[in-house]
Amino acid sequence: MNSCYCNIMFLFLIVLNSISMLCGADPLDGFTNVPLTEANFELQKPYDVPLDKRYSFKHGIRRLWVYADDKPHELGSQTQPRTEIRIQGLDYSSGVWQFEGYGFVPNGTSGATIVQIHGAAHGNTTILLRIYDGNMRYYSSKLVDTDNLYDKWFRVNLIHDVDGGKVTVFIDGVQKFETKDQGPGDLHFKCGVYGAPTNISYYMESRWRDIKIYKK
Repeated sequence: MNSCYCNIMFLFLIVLNSISMLCGADPLDGFTNVPLTEANFELQKPYDVPLDKRYSFKHGIRRLWVYADDKPHELGSQTQPRTEIRIQGLDYSSGVWQFEGYGFVPNGTSGATIVQIHGAAHGNTTILLRIYDGNMRYYSSKLVDTDNLYDKWFRVNLIHDVDGGKVTVFIDGVQKFETKDQGPGDLHFKCGVYGAPTNISYYMESRWRDIKIYKK
């Protein structure tokens, strides 16, 4: 009887420890906050439209929107329409860096990148996190989160270990995804809305608050 009880307790502690490791890990552990000012928030929007027609900042909430037939951010660019915040002045090429922010995506926005790490040794980006029908995907393929992210605030923590070649995604404090990066480069974080090449909604919007950058 005692042996059986001890075995049950041992298994219970193993399960409890596993759950604690999965759900209790704080993505900010070991990181130091990097102070931001408004100068760090560079806005990119269709080149022929005034900023206030695609962006607002009220009561601490940054609202960014774009249309599928908008012009790119620069004359002559062949890229998709965007209204994005580029974290300026904190480009990196080594170490461990983290973006944190609370995002909100209205129902109907689909095919839009809402967070990314721009720059890589291979290609233009290290990671794109896109919303398709309320789900978050790595580019257009692997699912990151299927918890219908429409019409609610959710916390995003995007960690890039450049030296380790690894990118990790937390949603609401839970690790949801991990992948190899695309090699070192001139790297920076972006958030907002950036249309995918295909299968996008006509109107795309995301909202952001409490954006922070951390590093080790």
